[in-house]
Amino acid sequence: MAHEKLSPRQKMIGMMYLVLTAMLALNVSKEVIEAFKKVDKGLTQTIANYTLKNDVIYKEFDRAASENPAKAGKYKTAAYQVKDRADEAFNFIQGLKIEIIKKAERDPETPAVKGNEVIIEEVKRIDDTNVPSEVMIGANENGKANDLKALLNDYRQFLITTLEGKNPTVEEALKSSLNTEDGKNKDGATERWENLNFQTLPLVAVICILSEYQLSVRNAETEVLNYLYTQIDASSFKFNKLTPIVIPNSNYVTLGSEYQAEVFISATDTTQKPVITVGGTALDLDESGKGIYKVRASATGPRKWGGIIALKAPDGSTINYSFESSYVVGEPNVIVSATAMNVMYYGINNPIDVSVPGISPDKLKIKVVNGTFSTGKVKNSKGESFKGAWAVKPNAVGQNVQVIVTADINGKPVQYAPYDFRVKSIPNPVAIFANKSTGSVPRATAAAQQGVFAILPDFDFDLQYTITGFTVLYSDKGSDFEESSTNSNLTAKQKDLIGRLTRGKNLIIKDIKALGPDGRTKELLPVILKID
Repeated sequence: MAHEKLSPRQKMIGMMYLVLTAMLALNVSKEVIEAFKKVDKGLTQTIANYTLKNDVIYKEFDRAASENPAKAGKYKTAAYQVKDRADEAFNFIQGLKIEIIKKAERDPETPAVKGNEVIIEEVKRIDDTNVPSEVMIGANENGKANDLKALLNDYRQFLITTLEGKNPTVEEALKSSLNTEDGKNKDGATERWENLNFQTLPLVAVICILSEYQLSVRNAETEVLNYLYTQIDASSFKFNKLTPIVIPNSNYVTLGSEYQAEVFISATDTTQKPVITVGGTALDLDESGKGIYKVRASATGPRKWGGIIALKAPDGSTINYSFESSYVVGEPNVIVSATAMNVMYYGINNPIDVSVPGISPDKLKIKVVNGTFSTGKVKNSKGESFKGAWAVKPNAVGQNVQVIVTADINGKPVQYAPYDFRVKSIPNPVAIFANKSTGSVPRATAAAQQGVFAILPDFDFDLQYTITGFTVLYSDKGSDFEESSTNSNLTAKQKDLIGRLTRGKNLIIKDIKALGPDGRTKELLPVILKID
């Protein structure tokens, strides 16, 4: 009948069915017919047992799918598709049995049929040979045995397709138990499957044959359900070693912050090692099967990396697991602060570096009291970028600037104590003419100059002052001659005065005004040069 191992009782029923069929062909006595009734009752009971067994398996599918829908869901769906097709085939055959009995009994209300159940003991025309052939074979061989054959073929093929070629043993059993091929009759001639099974046989024999096919339908259902259930865990990994793992969010914790770590169990299979690739290159594995990833940091900033872990599943398939990770590369540095030199200058960008050990720069924010700040590529007066990532511009002199740093640590803001800076005004620049503010200058050099300039000697900031006006004073024979300019350039009259100077005379440039980068105008000391 089917691949599943049969009990002694089921084997006995099968043997009796074969013997009694042969005896009926010889027109044996009523005792044989009674024996056939017992065979059908045995088949009916076995079918009921299979139905109960299958119901238990369906409940197991329900349980597995509710516990893990991702793993068991698709197999539950396939199982209930098998149930629908099995019920369709079973009910069609049951309908044939009821139709044959009612037609033979010539009574739609015969006690041999209760609802959808057949009571074989209540059938009176149990040995009728006409009605079964009339229903199943028909006048022109267009009876319902043709429909039954098509249904069984379709059901068999559906079950084989569901097996996906992964269980040849069950597949062969299905082909045997649901076989509908034509065969040889008692005379050795080839005959249609329909005629071999249903032509001119007594009603009780046809009912037994139909019950036998119902049993094959349920048995086949059980076989495929068992296969589908084993597939739920067929690709699940079996691990034989458990290792505790602790992964802290950071090994460096500052006062007031929070230490956090993930603690879990890692399961491994010591009988096989995975293949771990990053960028297509396989990693070396240690003795426990852990991949070792090494890369030299060649540039600063955040870096992302990832790859694939390939592991062979118990069913022979290879399952790939992708992974991603990231890290931040920073400049190697040490923090040294000159506590007595914590000074910022009013009105200009003061570059600063802000860092918290163990925290990526992109996780830092600052707030400034008595000032404003800029981030990114802050530039000086020459358009050059400052080295520091931040620049602070104080708002007022006489009040300290406070820089307050906040770090994002594991998604939580942690604020640190304020850092104070004193605020000073930018020192006054020195006016120069011919690159000098005092001393002597050759007459020709003085006459060749184009203007007056301002510098900040020995000042760490590269700042530029703009001369907005000055006066040239020339004294000769007790008379003073003055000419003024409203910018840094010498006027024509000023150049004429300088041209009159003779050796030993003094060139005096006074009333010098300079506009600083902080927006303030300052009066500078005069330039006094002796003409050589």
